[in-house]
Amino acid sequence: MGVFVFLPLVLPLTAWPVARLAEHHLHPRTATWLLTGLSVVLAVCSTLSLALLVVVGTAQLPGNPLPDAWSDPEVRAAVPYDELAGRAAIPALLAVLASCGRTAWHHHRVRRRAARALAGLPGSSVVLLPDDRNAYAYALPGRRGRVVATTGLVRALTGPERRALFAHERAHLTGRHHRFLLAVQLAARANPFLRPLRTAVAYTTERWADEEAADRIGSRRTVARAVGRAALLSGGAPPGLLPGLLSGFAAAGPVPRRVAALMGPPVARAWPSPLSGAGLAAWGAAAGTTASALASANSAVTLFLILKAATPL
Repeated sequence: MGVFVFLPLVLPLTAWPVARLAEHHLHPRTATWLLTGLSVVLAVCSTLSLALLVVVGTAQLPGNPLPDAWSDPEVRAAVPYDELAGRAAIPALLAVLASCGRTAWHHHRVRRRAARALAGLPGSSVVLLPDDRNAYAYALPGRRGRVVATTGLVRALTGPERRALFAHERAHLTGRHHRFLLAVQLAARANPFLRPLRTAVAYTTERWADEEAADRIGSRRTVARAVGRAALLSGGAPPGLLPGLLSGFAAAGPVPRRVAALMGPPVARAWPSPLSGAGLAAWGAAAGTTASALASANSAVTLFLILKAATPL
């Protein structure tokens, strides 16, 4: 095991450069898939490393569940023993599990509460809330994904802008963007070094929906006007929603950057050149993720083989 068990805890830093570059140089769909995949793999590897540190570092503490043969001097010599790291890993691992569990439960509870609030309204795919004082819209995922908007927002938009609004929210539902957002949220809870990737995915999913809406209605400028006007009218996410998990039309992502991107030409869907800044960052993040996976796998296999040798059936 050695130092390899510690590498997955810090290797998420290799993904930081690609988090920002992907927003500008990759198509939003490609950037979302790439950043989410990196986040999940790196989070799983770092959590596994914490668990291995708990086993190795606390093996000789009173009351540990490992067999007596683990205390044999030859066995202990085969595995680096760091009691301090092992003790520190226990609360760290418990904190990670508790934080991820709380986030998943909060997400589930918010979705249930929002669905319950709409239970008495017509079962159409678009729900208009009679609220002229607040202006917001969001996509509510579920078995029957629904687009929810207030009359205050709908009445403030022109006909083409309303079509852009509904096309944007339907793109969230069709692309299952809430799953990407939940995955990176949990990854950031597992390892704080992954927070920049969570922020980047919150932006790229909005850009992904913007591009889908522009393709559907055939006008990028109309979508840009709808996003800008909704941002001016809206004070942020609707009350009670969990930011980053339920997508709001103008509540997520830097609105000026989204509008500027829509006013420019579409981003190419092809991967950038390996010699470009985005290409080098993507390769660096992929190398860091691969190294993290190999380091955690090496540590897990080593620990398993030593345990197997020390505790023959």
